Amino acid sequence: MIVKILFGAAALALAIGIVLSLAVRLAPLDPEAWALDPLSAPGDLTNAALVAPTEALQPGAGPADFESPVYAAPPTELSLALDAMVLAQPRTSRVLGEPGDGPVTYVQRSSVFGFPDYVTVLTLPAPEGATLAAISRSRFGSSDFGVNKARLSAWLQALEPLEQ
Repeated sequence: MIVKILFGAAALALAIGIVLSLAVRLAPLDPEAWALDPLSAPGDLTNAALVAPTEALQPGAGPADFESPVYAAPPTELSLALDAMVLAQPRTSRVLGEPGDGPVTYVQRSSVFGFPDYVTVLTLPAPEGATLAAISRSRFGSSDFGVNKARLSAWLQALEPLEQ
């Protein structure tokens, strides 16, 4: 009798897990609602990380988790290099904007449950090159376990060869 109850509970838990996973994966994407200007993003967002040149942040924005370096490339070239690097990552797609033409928003999904994280990137002119501002934030949950901050750190590290 106990085995039947345990088996039934396990089957129910599995079914609920599958339904929730499908709900997350099949939830409609609304990139316009999740595209956020990194330079004016409020500092009190949960499940988010920000990289930006401090002097470019609007009043009330930030603070940035990382100071953006200056890259030895014009903004369009930096945007194209960033786009190629981002799209080469697994479970990542561009959902709004075009590189070199203003802000670009990407969605990157977690490997197991497919939780979507939205990342909006803006490349900016800087003395002798370009810099960037980016905000990465989770759509679901109340804790991202540092995933958004780690993502932006990895992206900055991947772009290091372009730094001045």
